[in-house]
Amino acid sequence: MKLTISLLQQTRIPSMEEMVSESSLEEVELILGYKFKDKNLLLQAFTHVSFHDSDKYSEKHSSYERLELMGDSVLNLLMIRKLFFLYPKLSPGKLTYLRSDNTDNEKLARIQEFEKAMVDYPLHSHRLIRAPKILADVLEAAIGAVFIDSNSIETVWKVFEDVLEPFISLEKLGENPVTTLLEICQKNGCKPRYDTDSWDKDQTAKVYVKDCLVGKATFGKKDIAINRAAKDALDNIDQTYLVFSMQEKDQKSSNEVLSEEENNEDS
Repeated sequence: MKLTISLLQQTRIPSMEEMVSESSLEEVELILGYKFKDKNLLLQAFTHVSFHDSDKYSEKHSSYERLELMGDSVLNLLMIRKLFFLYPKLSPGKLTYLRSDNTDNEKLARIQEFEKAMVDYPLHSHRLIRAPKILADVLEAAIGAVFIDSNSIETVWKVFEDVLEPFISLEKLGENPVTTLLEICQKNGCKPRYDTDSWDKDQTAKVYVKDCLVGKATFGKKDIAINRAAKDALDNIDQTYLVFSMQEKDQKSSNEVLSEEENNEDS
């Protein structure tokens, strides 16, 4: 974790002098434990697009965006390879969940003020908190830079394996609350309905089961608000099951009425 924090704290936008300083580059190389043959790749990995677009510096160096794309692909390959051999009998769906939780923005960006939210979710929140995306982007760009410079996926894994700790294993894999609620509802013959009609006014998401409000949440990002609403429903699962119970009771009553009408017709 200390290695992760040391590496990603380099993501602040530095001055030109800092950017071209040989000692600054050497400090990052020490943190990574890797010495670049092409120092321009290292510069590029830590150059934000806003800095790149605002200076003649852009004539010689690109921002980290291209390397981020490369790093994202390399990281996904490395992680799915690890999981493929670690869990030889695991289904593709579970492998996908594990890969996602170990490589998404939230997992890669777990530092600085984000650490406060991590207290409740030490491994992953499953889309309940908002991750600072720029930190994940820079880490992926650094992965891409090492891969291009070394032309070796094994070297990338050696450099970044510790940064990706703690690893989320199958035993520690949690469930996305939206998925969990859907599965519970399907077992009871219904589907949850999410309402974000008032989003522009109050940034609130609500979830209904059989037209009964079972959960709600307010957050500045819609997909996270929806996930939190689903978690609210799961946290109040007794209330949700009461809705299922009422549904079954109504269905039985309807069936009894139909049966009575049929008997009357037969008489």
